[in-house]
Formats: sequence, C-alpha cells, structure tokens
Amino acid sequence: MSTHLTNGTAQVFRLPDLGEGLTEAGLVQWLVAVGDTIVTDQPIAEVETAKSIVELPSPFAGVVTALHGTAGDTIDVGAPVLEVAGAGDESDAATAAPTADHEAYREEERAGSGNVLIGYGTSARASSGRRRPAVAAKNHETQAATSVNTAPTAASAETAPTTDAARRGPVAVRSPLVRRLARDLGLDVHAIDATGPDGAITRADVLRAAVDNAVDGAAAQHRDTTAPSTGTGSGTGTGTGETLDGLPVRSRERMSPLRKAVSAKLSRSRSEIPEATVWVDVDATALWAVRAQMAPEGGKAPSITALLARFVLLALEDYPVLASRLTDDASEVISFDGVNLGVAADTERGLMVPVVPRAHALTIEQLDVALRELAASARSGSMPLECLRGSTFTLNNYGGLGVDGSAAIINHPDVAILGIGRIIERPWVVEGEIVVRRIAQLSLVFDHRVCDGGYAAGFLRRVTELIEHPLRAFGRV
Repeated sequence: MSTHLTNGTAQVFRLPDLGEGLTEAGLVQWLVAVGDTIVTDQPIAEVETAKSIVELPSPFAGVVTALHGTAGDTIDVGAPVLEVAGAGDESDAATAAPTADHEAYREEERAGSGNVLIGYGTSARASSGRRRPAVAAKNHETQAATSVNTAPTAASAETAPTTDAARRGPVAVRSPLVRRLARDLGLDVHAIDATGPDGAITRADVLRAAVDNAVDGAAAQHRDTTAPSTGTGSGTGTGTGETLDGLPVRSRERMSPLRKAVSAKLSRSRSEIPEATVWVDVDATALWAVRAQMAPEGGKAPSITALLARFVLLALEDYPVLASRLTDDASEVISFDGVNLGVAADTERGLMVPVVPRAHALTIEQLDVALRELAASARSGSMPLECLRGSTFTLNNYGGLGVDGSAAIINHPDVAILGIGRIIERPWVVEGEIVVRRIAQLSLVFDHRVCDGGYAAGFLRRVTELIEHPLRAFGRV
C-alpha cells in the first residue's frame, strides 16, 4: 500500500543493502507522514531485519510525497520506500538547520550507538522494540521525558519524605536518544549513576543499569507469559472466516525476518549435522556459595552465566576440537587459537546469539560486563550485526527460563553447544548421607563428525569438576 501527495518531480529512496546478504526488511512503523518536511539523514522509518531493528535515514531533503507500504509489510532491497520532492531554495524549511533532536541523533551516531546501514553509512539509534505511532510521536516523546524526569525513585519514597521540587530536580541527560532508551527499558533516570562529562548520563550508563539482573534469570521475567509468541496468531478472537481441519482460523501472520533467519539456520543445522548428546547432573552448591563471596565492596557478584562461561572456556583449552569448525565439504577440521563465545539470549523478537569475541582472554569480571551489555542490546533490538556472527562455541543458560533441560540444536557453523538448566535444591547423596544440595543439569550437543562420545564426555567431566570445585580454578581465572 502506498500513500501519495501530488507535488511534481520527486526523488525516490529505495531500500538499501542492509548487510549480511539480507534481501528484505519488515516495516515496523513510519516516523514521518506524507506532507512532512524532512532533512538529510533524518530517520523516516523503523525496519526489522533478520538481525535487529534499525531506523532508516533518508538520503534526501524535502517534502515527503509518497510512502510505500504500511506497518507489517515486507520491503525487498531495491524497492521504493519513500518519495521526496526537493526543496525549492535555501529559505525552504527542508534546508533549514536540523532540530536539536536531530543534532543529538548525529552526535549519538558519531559515538557509534547504532547499526551501520551498508551503502551510505548512517548509524541508527537504539530501539527497544516498543512501538509508538508515527502520528504525534513528538508529543509522546515530550510527555514521556517529562514523566521520567518527575518520577520519584522507590528508594526516596521509602527512606525520607521529599518535596516535589526535589523529586523533579534536573537530571543531566543531554541526548534525547539516551532518555528514550532509559524510558523504553523502564528505568528512572534519577536512579542511574552517571559517568559522562560534567555528570551526564550516557548510553553506557543506561545499559549498565538495565542489565544488573539481566543475565541471572531476567529472561524468565521480562515478557508476559500469556502473550502469543512471535510468528503465531495475534489472539484477537475476531477470526479470518477461514477453517482448516474443521477448526476456525483465528489469524495468519507472516514470519518476521528474524524468525525466517532462525528457521533457516536451525534447519540447516539439523539437516547437515549428525548430532549426539551427553548430559550430567552437577552439584553446584560450592559455586553458589563462592559466588556470593565474590562481590566487590559496594558492588555485585558476577553472574552465574559469567562464571559458567569462564569454566567452559577453561575446559575448551583441554578440548579445543569442540570450538572448531568444519569446512563446507566436511573434509577438514578448522581449529582456532582461542574462542569466540556465543551466548543464547531470549528476546521479545526471538532467539538471538550475540558473540563475545576472544572470550578466552577475558577475566570473570570482563566476561560479566560483556555478557550483561550484550543481553541488554539484544533485548532492546539495538544489537549491531557484527556482534551476531563469528561464534566458535555456544553457551545456552536456559535455566533462566525456568527449565531443567533442553534438546538444543547446534548453532551452525559451530560444532557444539552446552546447555545449563536451573540450579535448584534437590536431595543428593554425600558420603552416604542424603542432604540438600544445589543441582543443575549440563547438556552437551556435539557434531559426531569432529569427535566421538568419549572426547565429548571428557569435556563435560572437566566442566563438572570446575563447577563442583570452583576454588581449584581460581588460580587460572
């Protein structure tokens, strides 16, 4: 569907190559309307690729005369997106100085806060996946920013009475993009520790505040479990008037670009890899106790995922084949010096696997920071493409989803994936006595072409040893 305004000759903006060989993008929402005057590089729409949600900046300035498509449509690369009639002269509003919001956008862009769109090099700002209508978007921004500035923190309400003036004091959030990110992540800017120049709150400050608990179980809490999953019907109950196998069809919905990409990758994995699985129950009681003692003064202890990731990386030093790859014809095994660790993340858009490059060289503290930042970026929809490729081994802590085990599918082209279930209290036999211990199930799925079960079992035993006796590993952590 297209919306047009007759206004003479117009320049046509066609969907550019978004990188990674992607051939289409889903239109999430328009940020402009027919008749609006726009400037060069102004975001005109939000689009969803198989990797992330990005804002699409216009290469033209002028008056919008046509919009091609409506929210939910799929646009092919090279297809028209929007048409713009050029500005008449320098006094025209189309060539006027950019607004303060646009200046802030460009400042964030230069700081590298978004995803580069291949072909004209404009970065898109972070987007949380929470959609606002294009109409009256500015009013929504203003009202929400005001509500964030005026909201009292829970701590202030509990500790001492404060005046409205004190609660509504100024906060140094100079970029509207940073303010929007905080709002979309449900954060009160008053409660965020600022590290920027002159006490300003930066994008990194917002992400750090958002992911304090993101790795340890937040995946199980961040979504409404009653909502339909991505790629299924909307559940409106209106129906389509169609029946299939005797049942009324509630709705039809096209798979998103992300779901298509996940489907293709998992299908290739299952069709090409002769996988096998080994698993073991592990006593994580000692690790649970040691972790609580690892918190620095005034800080937080590293996440369980960070500790497990470090143990996995140590075990891969002894069993490097599990972090290798096969050539396309499966005639050679490619080994690497080190590990790029992929970590599965459950997001509102679906499964994503952000990658920590050269993870083997990081300390537990550095791994913890990297994992928290990647989790926040994945869930906000702002994950750069380069952070979603290049893994050589994948870790999936599905215990945060409240389950004990999973028949995982290998993240192609990796040759193995380790899954970790819930760490819960169970009866356990220790020196002939039944006691309560914290137990978790580890499950290793591996490509049987690169190694046999004995090799895979040896790796799993090494990880188990490190979890059950964490103090033995601290000299190498």
